[in-house]
Amino acid sequence: MDSHISIENLSKSYGEVLALQGVSLEIKSGELFGLIGPDGAGKTTLFRILTTLLLPNTGNVSLCGYEVVKDYKYIRNLLGYMPGRFSLYQDLSVMENLNFFATVFNTRIEDNMDMIHDIWVQIEPFKDRLAGKLSGGMKQKLALCCALIHQPKILLLDEPTTGVDAVSRSEFWQMLKGLKAKGITIVVATPYMDEANLCERVALIQDGKILQVDTPEGIVNQYEKDLYAIHSLDMYQVMLDIREYPSVHSVFTFGQVLHYTDKRDAFEIAELQEYLANKGHESVKIEKIQAVIEDCFMALSQENKMEQ
Repeated sequence: MDSHISIENLSKSYGEVLALQGVSLEIKSGELFGLIGPDGAGKTTLFRILTTLLLPNTGNVSLCGYEVVKDYKYIRNLLGYMPGRFSLYQDLSVMENLNFFATVFNTRIEDNMDMIHDIWVQIEPFKDRLAGKLSGGMKQKLALCCALIHQPKILLLDEPTTGVDAVSRSEFWQMLKGLKAKGITIVVATPYMDEANLCERVALIQDGKILQVDTPEGIVNQYEKDLYAIHSLDMYQVMLDIREYPSVHSVFTFGQVLHYTDKRDAFEIAELQEYLANKGHESVKIEKIQAVIEDCFMALSQENKMEQ
């Protein structure tokens, strides 16, 4: 079955709050697709519409060729959904939770073990433990097993790695790659920009609008300005002073450094260093660097806000 997702001019509001504004996306069958954006960007609202839990104000949405409004009962059997917050029954064991979800979809664990086998072998030693007593990584794997137990055509994962450790995050993405090999269309919503590089294509979303859709590499390649990293012992004051620099285009904090772009095409590092030295900053290091997805998101976000 063709398991593509088609979203056309989708809008949703909560009173005066516009959660989604004219969203259009085409997600290919069998694709590992990322929906990347901060909290409040509209990711969960979009997922709730895709899972037939919310009605859109305007627009058309179809999954596997079925419309979410008209064919919602059929679509629910084609979907696997893992919400951002752990929502399984914490007072039931691992096995009891899995059996419950299999029963809901009128199937048996034994009939679907080939779908969940690689994940199940990691949690089987804890099959009699209460779900509420599992670690964050194990809860994540159990939730994924429950979402897959009926062999869905499309898997929707809403911020699945939030709150888990780095090792569990890495293991989870390895599991997704294994599932993709089985032909499932996977859509992952995440606020973690670094996870964009693990997807085949991504959509950057903010304030309910799609900023850009492309491969991670394609998005980075479209970053137009030269980018510079600035290191200093007093990063906060340097950032405040750079914001007053006449030629500044943008300056953002990225971990322990600042990322800077200049309005001019011809930019001399020494000129900015001299400006900062006159402000009393010593030992400032400035170097040209390559942009990453987060730089692209910040630039597109800045453009989006200027257009509003």
